[in-house]
Amino acid sequence: MKTCPIGSPSAAPSSSWLYLLERFDVGVVNLDLELRVMGMNDYARRSLPLQDKMPFGKIVTSFHPEAAKAKVKFLLGQAECPVNNAPPMAMMINIPDRVLLIKVSKIGDAQGATTGYTLVFYDITEVVSHEAKASPAQGAREGGDKRQLRKIPTIKQNRVLLVDVPSVSFIRSEGHYTWVHTGQGSQFCNLNIGDLESRLDPQLFLRVHRSYIVNLSHVDEIVRHDGRMTLRMMGPAPVEIPVSRASAPFLMEQLGLGDPVVLKTAT
Repeated sequence: MKTCPIGSPSAAPSSSWLYLLERFDVGVVNLDLELRVMGMNDYARRSLPLQDKMPFGKIVTSFHPEAAKAKVKFLLGQAECPVNNAPPMAMMINIPDRVLLIKVSKIGDAQGATTGYTLVFYDITEVVSHEAKASPAQGAREGGDKRQLRKIPTIKQNRVLLVDVPSVSFIRSEGHYTWVHTGQGSQFCNLNIGDLESRLDPQLFLRVHRSYIVNLSHVDEIVRHDGRMTLRMMGPAPVEIPVSRASAPFLMEQLGLGDPVVLKTAT
């Protein structure tokens, strides 16, 4: 697994934390104890999906897309964690097509009592994604070019690790979040499986089950048993991924294996 910890000495200049600080503006949102928006800087006004909503005096989640509200609540909950240097969280919100690195911190008075919170974010889209030309079929469905991830932002302790997309074997959903699996292990990702599915190359990655996306180049075997299909992925330890009935025909088409005689039957 190739990862690039943001801020590490070995990170490429375009993905270093210093580079982000120099190149990108920072979004800042100030909240009171009840999580009402008390103020924000101009960059936050331009970046967040406010549209015609006036967020001031309202709970911070009120102006976020429905899919992002649970994540924002989770982030705010983490701000109350007594552990110092809680990990920053990466999340995708509909701005559209942007990936934000977000941190929430408590603000205290002279006696250390909490008086509110500050939410800070950086736009790291240019670091983790690239423009990709949609296929004619995709263009007709989705309206043209889309950004695709070339690195997936994952969380480990107080670091954000950028995982190279080709090294990913499969992705497993866990509620609003995911686990990104490579040959070296798994990493927690704050993006949900739908976010990732829409930003990965559809010629290489396929959602074969509501909870799984697989890298087709990492599939080692296709197994049918009692009318069910599973995929065995490459790697030091055998991993079997369930394939839904609805996904099976498209999987076979993508792999060029339309003839069932090529399938291995489990005994």
